[in-house]
Amino acid sequence: MPIRSVLALGFALAAASAAHAHPLAPSLLELREAGGGRVEVAWKTPLFVPRGAASEPVLPARCRPLGPRTVAAEETGIRTQWTVDCGAEGLTGAEIGVTGLDVPAGAALVRVTLADGRVVQGILSARRTSLVIPPHPRLADVVRDYAALGVAHILTGWDHLLFVFGLVLLARTPRRLLGTVSAFTLGNSVTLTLAVLDLIVVPPAPIEAAIALSILVLAIELAREPEHPTFIRRRPWAMAGTFGLLHGLGFAAVLREAGLPSGDIPLALVSFNAGIEAVQLAFVLALLAVGAVALRLTGPLPSWARRVPVYGMGSLAAFWWIERSAALLR
Repeated sequence: MPIRSVLALGFALAAASAAHAHPLAPSLLELREAGGGRVEVAWKTPLFVPRGAASEPVLPARCRPLGPRTVAAEETGIRTQWTVDCGAEGLTGAEIGVTGLDVPAGAALVRVTLADGRVVQGILSARRTSLVIPPHPRLADVVRDYAALGVAHILTGWDHLLFVFGLVLLARTPRRLLGTVSAFTLGNSVTLTLAVLDLIVVPPAPIEAAIALSILVLAIELAREPEHPTFIRRRPWAMAGTFGLLHGLGFAAVLREAGLPSGDIPLALVSFNAGIEAVQLAFVLALLAVGAVALRLTGPLPSWARRVPVYGMGSLAAFWWIERSAALLR
């Protein structure tokens, strides 16, 4: 289909700049009241950060450090821990912030556990660099923060978007495209829910390698001649649903890192998933619209040009798979 060819070439050129693409890994600031004004602080920064990023937590001025900081390397980042004394007022009503979020995809999760057991969480970014610990969490904040986290994750997850792009190329008609994308959405929604609720526990590193492999499998299928359709071409929705289960585990890794607010788990989960699916839908519609306009301006592409994006997609997927598989052996 000519429209798909135009879309493919444009997206492949854009994706080439993301050779080291990696899913969003926001920083995490955890504060836990330990009684007597003491607050245990944990600041985790990811291994993969935007260039030029140098974010740091900003605690209330009344919080004085007690003792030295300890630094330790973890599987997905660097964790720094220390203890502060915030006085008799504790953290209720205090303002917590993070600097250095004015970079692409800059984000930080803040999770505060108060002495009375309540958990207050928020997502900080360049637009919202601090939050005030309220007496009681507000539902509107839960919806806003977790929907924003879902949007940020999918927008910076080039591997997930590249897979969706491949689904657009695979589906030949609007009806098949609707069924294929819907199956992918259903699959990732199922495993996202199960993993976040701890009904499925899988380490994130193998999942990321498997996601890259799923993109490679899709690229290989797209590179084959369509005259003799395989099962994947005849039933693209089945492949999309199966790999959707895998991608949902990747989405869950971010949400598990952020944690879910006590008492509002269903709302936070639905909001996060809604943010992801809204971006996926907008991405597909944008691809179709841009492709239709480009086709009118340039006309059908030659056969060799239609193969360029598929080979580019496969090359990126192979690179990610090798990179992430090698990381498992370290």
